[in-house]
Amino acid sequence: MTTVTTAWLAELQDLLGADGVLTDPDVTASYARDQAMLAESGTPAAVVFPRSTAEVVAVMQTASRHGVPVVPRGAGSGLVGASNAVDGGITLVTTRMDAVLEVSPADRLAVVQPGVVNKQLRDAVAGAGLFYPPDPASYDWCTIGGNLAMNSGGLCCVKYGVTTDYVLGLEVVLADGRVLRTGRRTVKGVAGYDLARLFVGSEGTLGVITEATLALRPAPQASPVTLVASFPTSAQTGQVVESVVTSGLVPSMLEVMDRTCIRAVDDLIRADLDRDAQALLLARSDAGGEAARREIETLTRLCEEAGADFVHSTDDPAEGDLLLTARRMALPALERLGSVLLDDVAVPRSRVATFIDGCDAIAARSGLVIGVVGHAGDGNMHPTVVFDATDTDQRARAFEAFDAILELGLSLGGTITGEHGVGTLKADWLEREIGPVSMEVHRSIKHALDPDGLLNPGKVFRQVTP
Repeated sequence: MTTVTTAWLAELQDLLGADGVLTDPDVTASYARDQAMLAESGTPAAVVFPRSTAEVVAVMQTASRHGVPVVPRGAGSGLVGASNAVDGGITLVTTRMDAVLEVSPADRLAVVQPGVVNKQLRDAVAGAGLFYPPDPASYDWCTIGGNLAMNSGGLCCVKYGVTTDYVLGLEVVLADGRVLRTGRRTVKGVAGYDLARLFVGSEGTLGVITEATLALRPAPQASPVTLVASFPTSAQTGQVVESVVTSGLVPSMLEVMDRTCIRAVDDLIRADLDRDAQALLLARSDAGGEAARREIETLTRLCEEAGADFVHSTDDPAEGDLLLTARRMALPALERLGSVLLDDVAVPRSRVATFIDGCDAIAARSGLVIGVVGHAGDGNMHPTVVFDATDTDQRARAFEAFDAILELGLSLGGTITGEHGVGTLKADWLEREIGPVSMEVHRSIKHALDPDGLLNPGKVFRQVTP
């Protein structure tokens, strides 16, 4: 350990206390990476656990003085390496900043610290008859800070949108330790640039979010109605998705699973799914009462007209939750088959079927298993490449397939990420999507807010100077 390292570590220990700074390599190793196990990562020199904005300020001021990189991190549920550590740096974990500071039913908003778990916020506002809609698959353990950093979505995006749609204001600690408050508590407000949205989805490269003012919705009506339908072809599934959009239906959920995912999930939870189906569509309406039943009846008709082999709907909460469990278990089921590279490509809703079939073709060319599950209602697909990570050839083919899927998505007018972010896994793909002028603007913004490139270096894009 160098003298410089000793100096800044001592400062941090004085500021945060012994339990707020971890340096034991056996312990810090568990904070080196997120859930993207194949994304590059380094070894942090220290992992710090601030409990307040003032302590985050102190960490950033210390890091700025000594030129130490800082990687903000929540619960580590990310899937692209965005919170992976860098060698010799500080990993700043916000999980101890876990207070719901305010719930205002009259203003339909909540003020929270970044370490609040998504489900914790949902539970905290439910008693007031309110609802925080963004629901990532890891909602029961991912944190709001991570959701904000990645602009997370979830199963309900088709009706309710993604995280950024609920951000009214943020408190952010900048790279030099200054505190920026941006946004508002009002329903309307257009004073100045929309800086709050600049930080949402910035993956910790522009500042550390220490507080968020979030919009809430009235809680959905009780007793949602759930539908499951199976189809012999992807094209028929795509026809239903298009029909839902053009008919004006707005279900609270519209999910799709391909045959590979159907069989993997059925092997895991024995849900008696249609193992011979090419695709399974799962939908839910939370409109309540008769409105929900009418919405699902219309969707049933659209499925039958498209040639579904099987359509079933239920207003029984337990049965509906079992169907949702089948969807949420898609990734764990695929992980049982081997190492995985989880992609996150969004395409126009009219191209969902073409994309699924394209992934099938990539699987055939690569000789690997690729399962596709996703949010059909907004075109956000999650193809998952399964392979043996100890086999050098399979590993190489897996990354080739991963890139081929990204290329397919862009060729269909899509984007390289719908909700998981860029991180390190897709940093080389960003410019291919947004172009050189946009990259120049990105780098200029980064340089203006973090001129020394200390915040989450190497994430989103490789270069940090204009």
